[in-house]
Amino acid sequence: MKPFNDCISEYRKLVEKGDIVTAYRGLMEYMMNLRTHFKNKYPDYSLPGSLYYGYMDMTYFPLVTEKLMEKGLKIAIVLIHDGLRFEAWLSGVNKAVQLKYWEIVKEKHWDQYRIPAGLQGQDSIVECDLADNPDFSDLDKLTGQIETQTLKFIQDVEDFLSRL
Repeated sequence: MKPFNDCISEYRKLVEKGDIVTAYRGLMEYMMNLRTHFKNKYPDYSLPGSLYYGYMDMTYFPLVTEKLMEKGLKIAIVLIHDGLRFEAWLSGVNKAVQLKYWEIVKEKHWDQYRIPAGLQGQDSIVECDLADNPDFSDLDKLTGQIETQTLKFIQDVEDFLSRL
């Protein structure tokens, strides 16, 4: 790993060039608009808190249905900056809830979605790919894809939980 000061020099060059600033601003605006889309279109869902901007590793917002709230669970719509992709994560409101449901998912061998091998450094119980190679030239289409995949993920999670 490069020394911090060398990284700052590279960062300065990228910011001065301008493309990274424009891209980052556009991504954050898109995430805010995506959150607003879910808030307006699905008023029965709770969207607690605000957009978490992260450290250029991930940006996300939580989405909670009544059934998930009863169990202390939530869905996170996540933009992963490394690889630039969108995912939905089933997460717990705290580490104890996360561990409880991660163990249940592992015990029941629910392999419909990706399950982290362990919880050390993880915020997810189950992960779903929403858009691996997003096309930002048509944001309405991208939003539709993310929405469709998210709704399917929520339904699958709630169906799984109803069988416990």
